[in-house]
Amino acid sequence: MERREIPSYIGLGSNLDEPVHQVQSVIDSLGYVPSSHLEKCSSLYRNPPMGPPDQPDYVNAVVRLRTCLDPQTLLKELQAIERSQGRVRNGKRWGPRIIDLDLLIYGDEIIDEPGLHVPHPGLPERAFVLIPLSEIDPQILIPGRATLDELLLHIDHSDVIRIEAPVSPA
Repeated sequence: MERREIPSYIGLGSNLDEPVHQVQSVIDSLGYVPSSHLEKCSSLYRNPPMGPPDQPDYVNAVVRLRTCLDPQTLLKELQAIERSQGRVRNGKRWGPRIIDLDLLIYGDEIIDEPGLHVPHPGLPERAFVLIPLSEIDPQILIPGRATLDELLLHIDHSDVIRIEAPVSPA
């Protein structure tokens, strides 16, 4: 039986080693994820770091990927892309990084497994994710949460600045 394509939303972020280039490079790499199709990319946005303030601003984007992969396999593919770009997981949270990929939403599923929580638990508080997500799919319902519009009403997104138009998927 053939597995159906699931719309998945992935958050991308970088604040080291030419962040715009890092994010654009990851968008290219996502076009090669097996059994998947890169469907849509948001613009790139610049915003202050969520963690310690003594680091450069981040560049963030969101993509929609239609995939036949199960969520754990998709996560492994995302982590492989991170490693290929030089990401080293050192246990530090919210510090500077070459690239960060987060599986934000996987269809309408709610997943709570070791190492994988979908929708991403930080999604409702992260303007740097919600703004690019609204560009891709303004009517999306966040599974188990609320509509995107409802979430955007409750956060300040004034420091999330669009810096580059959407990158066309290959």
